[in-house]
Amino acid sequence: MALVLENIALSVGGVVHLHPTSLSLARGSLTVLLGPTLSGKTTLLRLMAGLDRPDAGRVLLDGVDVTAMPVRRRRVAMVYQQFINYPTLSVFENIASPLRVAGLSRGAIVDKVKTAARLLRLEPFLDRTPRELSGGQQQRTAIARALVKDADLVLMDEPLANLDYKLREEMREELPRVFEASGAVFVYASTEPAEALMFGGGVATMHQGQVTQLGPASEVYRQPLDLVTAGAFSDPPINQFAAIKANGAIRLATGEDLEASSLPPLPDGPLTLAARAHEIRLEAVPGAVALAGRVRVAEISGSESFVHVTFPDGRDRVVQVPGVHRHEPDSHILVWLDPRRLFAFGADGRLLVAPSAAARGAG
Repeated sequence: MALVLENIALSVGGVVHLHPTSLSLARGSLTVLLGPTLSGKTTLLRLMAGLDRPDAGRVLLDGVDVTAMPVRRRRVAMVYQQFINYPTLSVFENIASPLRVAGLSRGAIVDKVKTAARLLRLEPFLDRTPRELSGGQQQRTAIARALVKDADLVLMDEPLANLDYKLREEMREELPRVFEASGAVFVYASTEPAEALMFGGGVATMHQGQVTQLGPASEVYRQPLDLVTAGAFSDPPINQFAAIKANGAIRLATGEDLEASSLPPLPDGPLTLAARAHEIRLEAVPGAVALAGRVRVAEISGSESFVHVTFPDGRDRVVQVPGVHRHEPDSHILVWLDPRRLFAFGADGRLLVAPSAAARGAG
C-alpha cells in the first residue's frame, strides 16, 4: 500500500495554507513532517486523512483516487496532542471501542486488544480507567486504539508535545518499535528535530505551507538543500552570519576574516554562513576565528548550557556547550567559529557547502 499525493494544494479565504505538494509514502514507512508552528503540518495531515479536501490535486491509496472519499470510509487513524480517551471506560474498552463500532466478534476484539496492549506495554492496566493512568500510559492507550483499527494510514499530530521530558523520552524510544511492528504508513508531525533524528525514518521539512525537502532524516539534517530547510532542522535556531567572498578572502559582517582555504571553493559575492549551536565553541580551536560579543543570557538545561551572545552586527546567536557554564549578562565573551563546521549558502539561499563527515567528527 502506498499513499501518493499529486500536487495537492489548499487555500482558505484567499490565504494559501498549502502550496502544491507531491509525496509518495510506502507501507511500513515512517515520515516525520518537521517544521515550526503554522508551517502547514496539520493542514497536510488533514488532507491525507480526508478531513479536508484539497482545492487541486489528488490523494491516492493503493492507486485508488480517494480525494473525494469521506474520512469514515477510509482506513485512517489519527492521534493528537491531547489524550482523547473515554474517561468512564476501562483501558480495554477504550482500545476496543472502534472494533465494537466495526461489529467484530468478541473473540476478535479480545485478540486485537491484547496484541495492541502487549505492543504498547499496557497489559497490566487494561482494567483501569484513564484517570488512573500516567500521561504516558494515557497516550499509549490512544495510540493502541488507533493501531487496532488496522488502519492503512496512521497520522500523529505532535502526540508527545504535552508529556513531560521523561515521558517524551520513553515514548520516543518505544514508538519506532510500534511503527515497525504495525506495517502501516505512519506520518508524524513534530516541531522537534531531535524526534526526526531519533526515529530514523524519512523527514519532510515544512515552511509556510511548502515541503522544502524530503529524504532520510540523517541526510536532510547533514545536507539541507537550502537555508530554510537548515533552519527547520535546527533547535536552537541555526546561527547565521552574513559574509562576502572577494579576492580569496571571506569577511563576516561582524568584521572578522575567515581563511577561505579552510572551505571548499566558493563563488565571489554575498554568502550566508551558518552553524548549528553545538558547532560553535567557547574555547580556542585550531583554525577557528574568535568572535567578540556580549552575553545576553546563559541558560543551564541539565548537562548543557545555552549561551545567548549579542555580536557587533546587532544579532544574537546561541552557543550550546556540554556542562554547566555560568556567564553574567552583559559580560564580554569570545566564541570560536571553525570554518570546517560551517554551512555556506548563496545569495539565493541554496546550499553551496556542507560540513564534511571528517569535520563533524573532529574534536
